[in-house]
Formats: sequence, structure tokens, C-alpha cells
Amino acid sequence: MSKLLQDAVSEFSRLPGIGRRTALRLAMHLLKMDKESVEQMTSAISRFRNEIRYCSECNNLSDLERCPICSNLERDHSTICVVEQVGDLMSIENTHQYRGLYHVLGGVISPMQGIAPSDLKIDLLCDRIAEGEVKEVILAISTSVEGETTLFYLMSRLRQFPAVKV
Repeated sequence: MSKLLQDAVSEFSRLPGIGRRTALRLAMHLLKMDKESVEQMTSAISRFRNEIRYCSECNNLSDLERCPICSNLERDHSTICVVEQVGDLMSIENTHQYRGLYHVLGGVISPMQGIAPSDLKIDLLCDRIAEGEVKEVILAISTSVEGETTLFYLMSRLRQFPAVKV
């Protein structure tokens, strides 16, 4: 196997869920694509990695200061759904049933992995609630041990807002 192909396979197999055989199939597929398409793909990946931001309000991925969800005046700004990751937000959003805002924590508390409450966007959530517009917080966190720990911590932090329904 050529060194260039080995390098491409090694890089693809670093992605989650991509084993060496799938990485080899992806690399071989790239060889079949026209060079312009490959350049567009690599450019899109590079732009994504270099230009993506986190929304200053909810911590969702965005290419703007505020994400389109937070900027949408037709959404219910009195309700915030708290999720672990951006993928969780996307899953809920794909149901087209929830019309409130979100808050992405960026993970869950996990002492085993060295993730403390200060590593999550909990203070940002509390700052949003303290502004006074939020009336209800929905905690959509996993029921794993780490998720339960995070829920317990969030509940203790949200007690400072007695007017907010959790």
C-alpha cells in the first residue's frame, strides 16, 4: 500500500465509527471523484473547522454570533431545553415539536474523565435565567450515572430561581 494511501486511511480511521476497512473505502472513493469535487469537500471541511463558532447565548454551533434558533423571534423565549451536546439539540429540533430555545451544556459532569461543573456551560445558563425572561427549564439530559450527577447539580443550581418551573 502506498504511503499516501496509508496516511489517508490512518486519518479517516481517526474519526468515530470509522474502522480501517471503511477508511480504505473512503480513500478509494476519493480517488474516483474528480479533483474539483475533492477540493470542494476539503474546502468545506476546512471552512467548517476554522469558521464555526458557538452561539454566545445557547452554546449551539453557528457561523454567526447568535444562532438562528436564538435569533428567531417566533420561538418561545420563556422556555429553555437543556441538552448535553449539539447532536441532542438537532435530534429534538428534527421532531418539529418543540418551539422554545435550547441550552447546550457541552457534556456531562464526569469525574472519571476529568469533567467538572466548571467545564460545562452551566454559568451561562444561569446568567440567561437571571435575565428574567425564562419561565420554564426542561432538562433533557441522559439517565447515565454522569447524566444523573449533572441533573442533581443543575437542580441545586436552579433552586436560586424559585419562579422558574423545572
